Amino acid sequence: MLDALRRHWPEYLMEAAGLGLFMLSACFFAALLQHPDSPAGRALDSSLVRRAAMGVAMGATAVALIYSPWGRRSGAHLNPAVTLTFLRLGRVAGWDAGFYVIAQFAGGAAGVLIAAAAGRRLLAHPAVDWVATRPGSGGAAVAFAAEVAISLGLMAVVLATASAPRLARFTGLFAGVLVAAYIVVEAPLSGMSMNPARSAASALWAEAPALWIYFVAPPLGMLAAAEIHARRGRRVPCAKLHHDAASRCIFRCGHGPAG
Repeated sequence: MLDALRRHWPEYLMEAAGLGLFMLSACFFAALLQHPDSPAGRALDSSLVRRAAMGVAMGATAVALIYSPWGRRSGAHLNPAVTLTFLRLGRVAGWDAGFYVIAQFAGGAAGVLIAAAAGRRLLAHPAVDWVATRPGSGGAAVAFAAEVAISLGLMAVVLATASAPRLARFTGLFAGVLVAAYIVVEAPLSGMSMNPARSAASALWAEAPALWIYFVAPPLGMLAAAEIHARRGRRVPCAKLHHDAASRCIFRCGHGPAG
């Protein structure tokens, strides 16, 4: 444990910072697009158009983080469910996985805390509501099924593209496009989380009557994708969403020795 912490603490901090920045972006764009006093929100008078704008913003944020220098080094999991999936596939050591999960929860919480310090009144408005994820009108069962489905879909695409030499460098782009599309299509069902740390960060400030959904469904969906991938006899070469040969890799990496 101490050896992993001593050698890999920069990557843990990068993971924390990555999800923190993602949550800052989510808070900013939610306030910009959803708050009734925002000129942008008033200009976009359709909820579908506002979701589309939010989807583009958050998809672009995800892509920027994945391909950033920190994302290239940490692997840009930014999500405990992603880390657990790569642990299941044997690409992440146990202690690294544990510290990644801790860093992701801490980073997400820090991101919302910083956003609260900058604009608590805006984020607390019911139209923004701390970008909380909660079931839609279909209830908890629909939200749970939807979260499992989108999480499985995202991870299936990530594993398929990361395992294909000609597509591997586009894995982050595929992930960002899916994040954008899910916000447009699926958000009314569950709020579109796929990420326990992301939902927990908002739940520190907003009511979260069905938080368990976002702790259970995303890992279940992503681990199911990992099982399907493994049963097909395919191996993902690295736990990074974008493997950059110029950046240190701390994982059990098929591209070369671990850091």
